[in-house]
Order: sequence, then structure tokens, then C-alpha cells
Amino acid sequence: MNQETAGSPIYTEVQRFRQGWVWILIIVIAVIMWALIIEQLLLSNPLGQPAMPVILLIVFWLLFGIGFPALFLFGGLHTQVRPDGIYVQFKPFHLSPRKLAFGSITRCEVRTYKALREYGGWGIKCGKGGLSYTVSGDKGLQLKFTENRPLLIGSQRAEELYAAVRPKLNLP
Repeated sequence: MNQETAGSPIYTEVQRFRQGWVWILIIVIAVIMWALIIEQLLLSNPLGQPAMPVILLIVFWLLFGIGFPALFLFGGLHTQVRPDGIYVQFKPFHLSPRKLAFGSITRCEVRTYKALREYGGWGIKCGKGGLSYTVSGDKGLQLKFTENRPLLIGSQRAEELYAAVRPKLNLP
């Protein structure tokens, strides 16, 4: 994002994955993967008959013992309102923020959503109501555009986000 053209942030929110049950599941799976790799590679106790191939064990360990925990630890939804638009970045999937220009927004409202029912869960999802960027909770800013599908941006401070966006829109 070019700081000079984008202007200073009017609103900033960073959301992280904080659901306890998700973290328990991730930690349990990571601990199991670490135990398996230590058991077979360091202690030389083969897993299964015949033994699990080492390359397969390493791939699973990299994915579930390191990758997923890192994804949830460092990932999250970054939302900024700047004078020229709304910037959203769902790390690590978006390498740079996505700009939503105010001129392309035709409708904007705070709404309560049901992540599982409407979008199939949290994250970057596509459902019957369009695209959603959500991390946790059930409140967000629903945007409609002139040309694109509707977008829901989840927020722990949805009213504040709306208050930052609403004055920038030329809506009736």
C-alpha cells in the first residue's frame, strides 16, 4: 500500500484467531506430530508395520506440526479505513492489502451473521451471501458493490468500522 496516496488510517483493526476450541485442536494435533517425528526419527522406533515412510512423516510434520500452528499464530484479518477506501488483508493469504474503493460501494450496513450457516465457517469464505472475511464473532460490515459480489468484513468493533466508512460514501 502506498502510504502517500492512501493517507493516514482513520480506523484500524487487527483480529486474530482466538477461539479456544480451535487452539486446543491445533495444539493437540501439533503435539501428536512432534511426538511421532521424535519417536521415529530420533528414537528409531518405526511407526506401524511396515514403518511409515520418512518423507511422508516429514511432510505431515511440516504441515500439521509447524504449518497450521504458524498459520493460526501469525494469521489474521487486518482492516483499515483510509481516505481513499477500505483496505483488508487476510494474512497470510493476501500478500498485500486489498483496496475497496469508496466509489464502488453502493450499500453498507452493520449486520449480525451466522458464519457456519451462511458461509460454512470463519476465514475467507464464499457463501450464498457473497464473499466473507471473518476471524471470529458474529458481527460485521456488509458491503455491496456496483460490479462485484457482496462482501462481509467481520469485526469485533463493527459499529466503529461503520462510523469510519459511512461518511466517505456517497449514499442516499
